[in-house]
Amino acid sequence: MKAILRQVRISPKKANLVAALVRTKPVTEAVAILKFTPKKAAPILKKVIESAAANAENNLKQKKESLYIREIIVTEGPTYKRRIPISRGRAHPLLKRTSHITVELEQRLEEKTAPKTESNQEKSTDKSINKK
Repeated sequence: MKAILRQVRISPKKANLVAALVRTKPVTEAVAILKFTPKKAAPILKKVIESAAANAENNLKQKKESLYIREIIVTEGPTYKRRIPISRGRAHPLLKRTSHITVELEQRLEEKTAPKTESNQEKSTDKSINKK
């Protein structure tokens, strides 16, 4: 259950700040957090997480409610190198950074505790009777 977005026009440092907000969270909670996060990376990450959830639902028949974000990796993509003119015919470099975003989801295993059976309760009451 994975989705990858490559060469998105945002620096990896800025995207990683927003990715840290939703790491290890359930998918529904992560989408809600990103919906109200006022950063450029928020709608980008939201789209990738929703894509990974859709992959899990359609391809692997998982339920969206049981999924959580196992890992979000933001790595550096190719850098576009531009120049900005300054005085006396010189130029300063302008680096336009890109990112690769990988989101992996996993299904959360619910731990079920067995309720006490009647036989266990009877045994505990029998012991208390024998002590008297």
